Amino acid sequence: MRLSLTSRPREVPSSVGIVHLGIGAFHRAHQAVYTEDAGDGWGICGITQRSAAVAGRLVPQDGLYSVLERGPAGASARVIGAVREVLTGDATADRIADPAVRVVSLTVTEKGYRHDPATGRLRLDDPETCLDITGRPPHTVIGRLVRGLALREAPVTVLCCDNLMSNGATLRGLVEEYCERAGVRVACTTAFPATMVDRIVPATTAEDLDEAERLLGVRDAGVVVTEPFTQWVIEDDFAAERPAWDAAGAIFTGDVAPYETMKLRLLNGSHSMLAYLGSGVEYVSEAVEVFGDVVRRYMDEDASPTLGVPPGFDLAAYKASLLERFANPALRHRTAQIAMDGSQKLPQRLLGVVRDRLAEGAEPRWAALAVAAWMRHVQTARELDDPLADLLRMAVSRAGTPGDVVDALLSITDIFGPDLRDSAIFRDLLTDHLAALTAAS
Repeated sequence: MRLSLTSRPREVPSSVGIVHLGIGAFHRAHQAVYTEDAGDGWGICGITQRSAAVAGRLVPQDGLYSVLERGPAGASARVIGAVREVLTGDATADRIADPAVRVVSLTVTEKGYRHDPATGRLRLDDPETCLDITGRPPHTVIGRLVRGLALREAPVTVLCCDNLMSNGATLRGLVEEYCERAGVRVACTTAFPATMVDRIVPATTAEDLDEAERLLGVRDAGVVVTEPFTQWVIEDDFAAERPAWDAAGAIFTGDVAPYETMKLRLLNGSHSMLAYLGSGVEYVSEAVEVFGDVVRRYMDEDASPTLGVPPGFDLAAYKASLLERFANPALRHRTAQIAMDGSQKLPQRLLGVVRDRLAEGAEPRWAALAVAAWMRHVQTARELDDPLADLLRMAVSRAGTPGDVVDALLSITDIFGPDLRDSAIFRDLLTDHLAALTAAS
């Protein structure tokens, strides 16, 4: 990438202090930007965990890429220089073992942890996890992470940046369970802070590549697209040094949980609701035009009563800002992208709301509508992109009426647990909603 003086990155670090697992678009639009803006020389080694496509795009560009930011006022682009190495998954353990690395961060999506969202434990019916545990060179994220940690002596912080409830504690539990089952010992001091990350990052299109080229005057194969809004809340619990992310706007706190729950239930839950209700609509901005009032009622009547709001936080303004962000037509966020991996996302985004409302003696009417829309998606989607796709399709293939479909899917306790499977109130809400959605289709 040949850059003019005006388009060069603010900083190009000379050394690596962070290993990041899953160097997809979200990390490059979020944590890597914070790392560069911190301005204290921390470089990132990004490691792909599945496809080598990102490495193929970034290695010829010396790790440089551009962030195309789209807002109501127009678009801008900047080049980021924080990523100094891009490697494939086989290099994970050796790079984590480097004592110069003090932070290992992850954005591998919910399904990348190969865990049961209902229990937070490893899925022992997952063949890849079983092969790793029984001694082959690891292929899974948890296996590679554990092998790298086992090779270390120096302290390190492992920073989960995925949408898992209590993500730091969940990841610690998965690492400890893997170590126990595989007979692996991790001797180094290791911290697992909780985090909350927030920025909408749609998939990059050919039109995005052209627009970034027009703005920068150079062709970039690694463009990522995002919105002006960004937020990062981090539990202040580190085992070793860290970048000055707070200087770049990150919030360090002793308790991430209220922020995490708000984001998962308001932003992510609403996003999933829009994706499944608007499954015939291409973009979120179009779906919110049709279903904005329904989403508002979900946020106000179901999600908000379940939240513990941090002191001084303006919840009404936050909810209003979410609807404005969803309605941004320049972002072109596809509903199909959000609809992926629903079996892994529902427990964090919607089912916690359902449980809390039922515990309060209330009917989670709007959250149940979102879950029913997912059930309709499972029935009707031409291609179901989900790690449990075969199980889900088999369940609904034998179901006739909406009530049969509801019973078949509720019986998958890896998603719903026995409590929601056995809830007559939840079942009746789902059946009524699914019958109405089926009749309207």
